[in-house]
Amino acid sequence: MTDQTILDLGPQARTVARLAERVTDEQLAAGTPCPEYAVRHLLGHVSGLAVAFRDAARKDLGATTDTSPGSVVPDIAADWRETLPKALDDLADAWRDPAAWTGETRAGGVPLPGAVAAAVAVDELVVHGWDLARATGQEYEPDPAAVEMAHGFLAAAVEQSGGAGIFGPVVPVPDDAPLLDRVIGLSGRDPRWTTV
Repeated sequence: MTDQTILDLGPQARTVARLAERVTDEQLAAGTPCPEYAVRHLLGHVSGLAVAFRDAARKDLGATTDTSPGSVVPDIAADWRETLPKALDDLADAWRDPAAWTGETRAGGVPLPGAVAAAVAVDELVVHGWDLARATGQEYEPDPAAVEMAHGFLAAAVEQSGGAGIFGPVVPVPDDAPLLDRVIGLSGRDPRWTTV
């Protein structure tokens, strides 16, 4: 693992935090591109994954890294407006340590090499940032380096699975589409999804 392969998750984490900050209380019950999640559940999921992948980076394995994300429908805590940005900052800070990218760790109960766990965390931030922006009608400008890493992770996962998506069936997207649209298609979402 070289320094060139280590990505600062800070820019993408801050993008997601800014999107969350602009969510109104009235939007919390709105639907999202994740059919089983309203906005409040999506925010709860992001909060949980931020803590889980922070702990995965620190190799602080336990309940946060062993819980399957599909085991419950997450929800926001009463103080989510304060705790979510802090969790995202802590996540980014934990992955700034080069040791986080080495050795073995765990997330969602799945053993992973550190660098793979980092790529999963980046993918989660990119894709769920898109989910949140679409669900709440916000502009979305993700960190380009994070989009590149998410695309590499998802493309490799789809190739290894023989064409099946890891988060749902791949939605075909033209090869010349913007890279973010290709990431969203590989994640099993339709880049044209809107709230209306």
